[in-house]
Amino acid sequence: MLNGLWLSFFVLGAIAALARWLIGGDASVFGAMVESLFAMAKLSVELMVVLFGTLTLWLGLLRIAEKAGLVDLLARLLGPLFARLMPEVPRGHPALGLISMNFAANGLGLDNAATPIGLKAMRALQDLNPSATTASNAQILFLVLNTSSLTLLPVSIFMYRVQQGADDPTLVFLPILLATSASTLAGLLAVAAMQRLRLWDPVVLAYLIPTALLLGGFMSLLAGMSATALAALSSLLGNLTLFGLILLFLVVGALRRVAVYESFIEGAKEGFDVAKSLLPYLVAMLCAIGVLRASGALDFGLDGIRWLVEAMGWDTRFVDALPTALIKPFSGGAARAMLIETMENFGVDSFPALIAATVQGSTETTFYVLAVYFGAVGLQRARHAVGCALVADAAGIVAAIAVCYWFFG
Repeated sequence: MLNGLWLSFFVLGAIAALARWLIGGDASVFGAMVESLFAMAKLSVELMVVLFGTLTLWLGLLRIAEKAGLVDLLARLLGPLFARLMPEVPRGHPALGLISMNFAANGLGLDNAATPIGLKAMRALQDLNPSATTASNAQILFLVLNTSSLTLLPVSIFMYRVQQGADDPTLVFLPILLATSASTLAGLLAVAAMQRLRLWDPVVLAYLIPTALLLGGFMSLLAGMSATALAALSSLLGNLTLFGLILLFLVVGALRRVAVYESFIEGAKEGFDVAKSLLPYLVAMLCAIGVLRASGALDFGLDGIRWLVEAMGWDTRFVDALPTALIKPFSGGAARAMLIETMENFGVDSFPALIAATVQGSTETTFYVLAVYFGAVGLQRARHAVGCALVADAAGIVAAIAVCYWFFG
């Protein structure tokens, strides 16, 4: 799957570039593609510099949590649920606790913590995988739920809106919550269909229904707060949770007589080894994405969608927000640039800008996550992971557009 996907990026880019040259007379497209190729290679190294420090820090702290028994405790608490969703993972396996911590970090918008924890979880799942190169069912479910990225506090979106002068930076808070919930649900259902998971099992429902009720209550509580209070709570809760986790690991480790410094160094060395193995996968995926974007293939797709929407007599206002949606699965940085460009061109509180902001918060950068998570353990055959992840992306985009028409249309 990854071989065909990677090759298709270059093939589609070449076709789009030839069309721009032979039909539109734009010969500069080839220079732009080559420039983008080397720019993405440089960006891969820059991302690695950040990942080296982040992975070293968090995998060092996670080693303390493991030796203190915190990861095992989480695994036992969630064992009955994951026994149904990931039947090949033994009850109480450390991967289950790491997966739970990763989801919690993603939900609170703690990206710097979520990625290292997720990589640690993927490596733990790989220990159970009978194949060195083909993704297991458990790894696919974990990846898809990561790409759907259920986020309760989209602090970064608020920040972008503040920078663009929005009167109410948190105006898109509830739309993002609804869209990201739809994305996660679609991803779970897609994987369940492919792997024939029984989501109606009483044990699964016993976990999911109370979680949904708590999530709904949390949304209702936050919806009644003022914009100023909500922004303050988002910042406080994120930073407090992050530092609280670090303090919890250290204190519990010390109480259980774990040599916290030596354990940190041990885990940090593992983080360094994981980080340096990621570079080839990042270079491969980001360079292919750069060629596709520079060729104009995405622009051709956008023009085709606009023509189709107009032909069907539908409202075309949402099409101006689609550049963010089309690029988000490939490049988080490019999607952020498209979001800011939409805000500047149409206004921060314009309908296209509100949709773009909601899309930006509804899903994760699918192919980046795929390259990093599967690349960390050397997986080359993704099986149905890409298809299910793109289903989640599509659901998040459609939900974002529908919710924005409901709230702002």
